[in-house]
Amino acid sequence: MTTFPSTNVEDIRTLVADRQLAELRTMLALWPEPEVADLLMELNPTEQMVVFRLLPRHISSDVFAHLDTEQQNELLTQLNSEETRHLLANLSPDDRTQLFEELPGQATQKLLNLLGPEDLREARQLLGYPEESVGRLMTPDYVAVRPHWTIAQALHHIRTRGRDSETINTIYVTDTRWRFLDAIDLRRFIMAEPEQTVEQIMDRAYIVLSAFDDREQAVRALRRYDLASLPVVDSDGVLVGIVTFDDLIDVADEETTEDFHKSAAVAPLRASYSETGIRELVMKRAPWLIVLVFVNIFSGAIIAAFEETIAAVVALVFFLPLLIASSGNAGSQSATLMVRAMAMGDIKMSDWARSLGKEVLVSALLGIAMAMAVWLVAFFRTGSEVAMVVSLTMVILVMVGSLIGTIFPFILTRFGLDPATASGPLITSLSDIAGVLIYFSLATWLLGIM
Repeated sequence: MTTFPSTNVEDIRTLVADRQLAELRTMLALWPEPEVADLLMELNPTEQMVVFRLLPRHISSDVFAHLDTEQQNELLTQLNSEETRHLLANLSPDDRTQLFEELPGQATQKLLNLLGPEDLREARQLLGYPEESVGRLMTPDYVAVRPHWTIAQALHHIRTRGRDSETINTIYVTDTRWRFLDAIDLRRFIMAEPEQTVEQIMDRAYIVLSAFDDREQAVRALRRYDLASLPVVDSDGVLVGIVTFDDLIDVADEETTEDFHKSAAVAPLRASYSETGIRELVMKRAPWLIVLVFVNIFSGAIIAAFEETIAAVVALVFFLPLLIASSGNAGSQSATLMVRAMAMGDIKMSDWARSLGKEVLVSALLGIAMAMAVWLVAFFRTGSEVAMVVSLTMVILVMVGSLIGTIFPFILTRFGLDPATASGPLITSLSDIAGVLIYFSLATWLLGIM
């Protein structure tokens, strides 16, 4: 495996300082665009501009697309209008749309004014689709052929138009009104006889997305059918663009990161952690933590209500953290499994009863196994009576925690909320409240404490 680049950042800085620009330009031309982007992020603003301006125009736009949002904004502030115009013109339509989405409205309008008529039309069309829709991700740069063309005509068209296409792995078939008819692998064109027509090699076995579909749906389709690109149509079935694997990988990363944040009761960050300021981090984390403080007040109120039970058998308190932690852990496990299965399309809203029944059996077996372990500890430490209470409570709490973790994502989805919010601290807090109430109620009853 070859690693690029072999030259370190200090060598680049030396070349910039010594004004050995011809040597630096030759060196950078051999590097992959992602590596040049990583290099730029390690340089100071002055060095960044020197290196960026040395890049050929067809490379600089690809490098720019690999930079994070903050770096892109910094570069744009230092480029003059002509440099910015060339940069935007060479960006692919989907990358250009992503840039505009991240900028304030006034800055976006300023950049739109620098675009040529055709690029401006494309940009406004893509920005007209809802946020987080497939329409914002797609690119109109694709190759389409007509069904009545011969294979020879189609291949000539592919050679002519393929240079400007995002990908030519798949060729799309449309009628004269640009309505989508089929998606055919390039391999089938190459293997077909030149005199055959495109229609003769069509099988009409394709997956198509609507421009108004949520982008998560595109990610699921790409994963399920193992495709490199997917056609996108409007409400009339007209082929308006394609979404490609590289764009959807970025979306998948963003959605996964967002789910991780929500599962820990953190509002999703707009940028990476390293780019996010202290004030924003506090604002993203504080609301849920404050809500959970008030939720957990109920646990304290329940403990206070069982003051007589605790006073009669102080040993019960020894096992309280163990029991409620076990319930919360079981609930978090169930919630994580449900949220992930729902995100991957493995289970649907209609599967809630089957999932709940399955979790009853699983959690019962888990609870029994954990109860056997905790019974030994409780028996040798406090005696058989408390051991019986603790072990029985363990079975019940593991089941209750698991069922809360299972059903809560379905409830949130039913009300149009993100089920990722169900896991982590929220499930743990709800399981804690149920755990304290069940434990002391069961102890009061079984131990005959009045």
